Amino acid sequence: ILFLCVLIYYSFNSNVELFPNFYLGFLFPILILIMGIQGLGFGLLFSAITTKYRDLRYILAYCMRLLMYASPIIFPLSIVPDKYRLVILINPITSVIEIFRYISLGTGQFSLYGLYYSITFTIILFLIGLIFFNKVEKNFIDTA
Repeated sequence: ILFLCVLIYYSFNSNVELFPNFYLGFLFPILILIMGIQGLGFGLLFSAITTKYRDLRYILAYCMRLLMYASPIIFPLSIVPDKYRLVILINPITSVIEIFRYISLGTGQFSLYGLYYSITFTIILFLIGLIFFNKVEKNFIDTA
């Protein structure tokens, strides 16, 4: 909702040209769902692991900051040199960010293969996180 409010505000009160297109209404909820389920999958997985290995939470905080640079949030994917492009594309959130950029600003790359990769990664991550969390959940009280 916040994104749509900002989009509407800048479309009327700014000289920045926004190009929302046909895909905005169709893909926006799917992209939000992909991001939410990825976050849930990582949360389930890492919460199960950090109950046994408590110091892992400090490493995870550092790695999350490091992953910010492996995602094309601040920079577009088009400026990444070809030798680093594969490293950036392995990140499953890259295609989601690029599609957000495409449907709201009219720039960025719309890749169905990237979207399929993100969806597949998200489903597998969620299932692994759910299975692992349910397996470790029985021993939470013993390690907490």
